[in-house]
Amino acid sequence: MRDKEAAIMGHSHGQRGLTLIGLIIVLFIAIFVAMLAFKLIPAYIDFYTAKKAINAVARQGSTAAEIRRSFELRSAIDNVNVRPSDLEITKEGNEMVIGFAYRKEVPLFSNVGIYIDFAASTRDQ
Repeated sequence: MRDKEAAIMGHSHGQRGLTLIGLIIVLFIAIFVAMLAFKLIPAYIDFYTAKKAINAVARQGSTAAEIRRSFELRSAIDNVNVRPSDLEITKEGNEMVIGFAYRKEVPLFSNVGIYIDFAASTRDQ
């Protein structure tokens, strides 16, 4: 009797929740996002480590050769993928400006991957 009254009055107390198909879709999306994060986070960590290294060596060196050598030592310790020869070093006024740019390919699965363009400069601070 109550069910008929609820249906007539527009109050439906049916079951609510996630269907099996809905659960599978949500899990698929969550797994894909997690996989993407696990693949991309190391590339961003490398970039920020290299950026931190150029900011540190910009305050230490006075010539391009000193800066490259200091960066080489720091990048060997921090396992940075940017080589000292990749650095663009210019002098603006009495300040040395150091920059780099590179493209990183992150393979996802099979023949699918993502390209990420990274660029940083001590001028950007």
